Amino acid sequence: MIKFGPRICRDLAAAASREWLETNGLGGFASSTITGLNSRRYHGLLVAATRPPVGRVVLLSKLEETIIIDDKRYDLSVNQYPGVTHPNGHHYLKSFRLDPFPIFVYEVDGIEIEKLVFIVNGENTTVVRYRARWLNPWTLATTAGPDITAGRFVLEIRPLIAFRDYHSLAHENASIDPTLRLQNGLATTRPYTGMPELHLAHNSAEVAGTGHWYRDFEYELERQRGLDYREDLFNPMVLRFDMTNDRTADLIASTEPRDARHAAEYQAKEVDRRERIEKASPSDDPVARSLFRAADQYIVDRGGGKSVIAGYHWFGDWGRDTMISLPGLTLVTGRAYVARDILGEFSRYVDRGMLPNRFPDEGETPEYNTVDASLWLFEAIRAYAAYTGDYQFIQEDLYQVLKDIIDWHIRGTRYGIRIDQDGLLSSDADGVQLTWMDAKVGDHVVTPRRGKAVEIQALWFNALRVMEELANRFEDSTTALGCSQLTERAAESFNRLFWNDEVGCLYDVVDGENRDASIRPNQIFAVSLPHSMLSRDRARQVVMVVERHLLTPYGLRSLAPGDPQYIGRYDGGVWERDTAYHQGTVWAWLMGPFITAYMKVSRASQESAEAARSRAAEWLEYFNQHLEEACLGHVSEIFDADSPHSPQGCVAQAWSTAELLRAACEDIFNVRPVSSPHEAGQEAVTQRQRGGSSASRTT
Repeated sequence: MIKFGPRICRDLAAAASREWLETNGLGGFASSTITGLNSRRYHGLLVAATRPPVGRVVLLSKLEETIIIDDKRYDLSVNQYPGVTHPNGHHYLKSFRLDPFPIFVYEVDGIEIEKLVFIVNGENTTVVRYRARWLNPWTLATTAGPDITAGRFVLEIRPLIAFRDYHSLAHENASIDPTLRLQNGLATTRPYTGMPELHLAHNSAEVAGTGHWYRDFEYELERQRGLDYREDLFNPMVLRFDMTNDRTADLIASTEPRDARHAAEYQAKEVDRRERIEKASPSDDPVARSLFRAADQYIVDRGGGKSVIAGYHWFGDWGRDTMISLPGLTLVTGRAYVARDILGEFSRYVDRGMLPNRFPDEGETPEYNTVDASLWLFEAIRAYAAYTGDYQFIQEDLYQVLKDIIDWHIRGTRYGIRIDQDGLLSSDADGVQLTWMDAKVGDHVVTPRRGKAVEIQALWFNALRVMEELANRFEDSTTALGCSQLTERAAESFNRLFWNDEVGCLYDVVDGENRDASIRPNQIFAVSLPHSMLSRDRARQVVMVVERHLLTPYGLRSLAPGDPQYIGRYDGGVWERDTAYHQGTVWAWLMGPFITAYMKVSRASQESAEAARSRAAEWLEYFNQHLEEACLGHVSEIFDADSPHSPQGCVAQAWSTAELLRAACEDIFNVRPVSSPHEAGQEAVTQRQRGGSSASRTT
């Protein structure tokens, strides 16, 4: 449980820097800060995924809440307007906790009001529940007056709606339809044609239409990012709850009609679901358990299958991110049936030997502008086989896809991606960002990395070895021999062309006679992947150089500080941020492969392995503090390269969580779940098993 008292809750700056996130497994979510002050365009109580996992729209932005005691009004809300914060409801906020979902506790004039918020798994439905407790019961009457507004204790709620794409902002306009449909315990609105209906189920004593605009909300984090940051929100109604006797109020916001009388049932089911997830954690380590809980929030529906949201709030599902995240999110967590579903779903979209880079929010045509996503598919399948032994599925559903990928890379596919005469994989496309270092501003590719990038060669070699192993298992001798010959040629060329004797590590990119000696983290994959082209001595040197120049408490820098292109802070407008994205900025997900590589080169003796494991556990522990800042319980996408390494970018990133969890379980704590690929539709049963890691890792 993460909990903050009045010292944090009533310090607006400290509270506004801490965000909470609820997700529904469809790509939709609810999110804000711990005071309810929306500081992003992406914050909202119901951000619905209309075409899971995309088509996300902000329906219900927030609730303006007022407590009325003997006609005296106390506003619990917090909003930023131009030059002023109003109201200042955080002054009444005595605590906030994540237990397991956001719970706010206010104290007003001798009354304690507890509010909890959660989103229902599998639905675009958010539940908000209020419970009041008399701290001094003798000070209040026990009955309300005949007029609810004159009652002793009334909760007044004014929903503020946006009804816009979650990347956009809403502004006052004359085309809005303020019509309300009021039934017993249900209020429905659809202010714009083509948008879903918003149903507000409630147990209030009074509902009245309003039709007011609230103007000029300011989202400070959007202003800092150099984006539009001012929005108008519409208030279609006011709900008043007589809390004097019942002391309860329930509100359910959904794209489907719901009944507020079921709020408690929703809550019980969601608590039970989350408890079952947490109990399945293969490790008792606090950081690992937190990562285990977070992992569930990135698995989403896509069509009839599953996918992975790359990050909240603004990313969709990306091929590269999904394949990298798959072992940590699904296999380590004992959900092999989800991994199987994801592999089957993505393999359907392989085209010309390429896995989609991403599925756009609008339209149905995937984008194939990536050189490495297809290669990460091989590693994801290898990990799936190591955890499950489900080679029948691989042979029947995936093997031909993998053969086609190898064949296309030999012949040549999009963007000049092809095998060269030296057996290494090259890509040569002007103005296109193909590796994971993919920042682009307008027509400017910040890190083009054309030619032969170091991690692409590591992934290519690993893919060939995986394919060779599968071909031998499936008695496909022709494919096995071909892959074996390609790996021999690639390993010889790689060691000859990429080794930088002067520094004792690998060049980042080789392009003809040009050698990029920038010290970047990409070389760590030449050690961390199960199949490596490096000798043990060279692998150790790579790890030492990466540790010396790139390691921080929250991941690896994307460029060494001594490089003239190094940028220590990720801030400013779009240009400033994107040009810093891979020029020093720390990436949390890279801590996973670094720990794996570090442990591999430290296994010369039992003593050195134990010392390495202890040190790696210390690196993991650094994230304990981070889990209580930024997005609570989640790991951010990136951090500033310079100390104090402030969190930046997406506040909740799939591969950050996945790779840390994978490395923690496989490399530090040596635990793995028993995982069945056939338990579709239910949580896989897990048990703790102490022993070796999930698969052999050779250097």
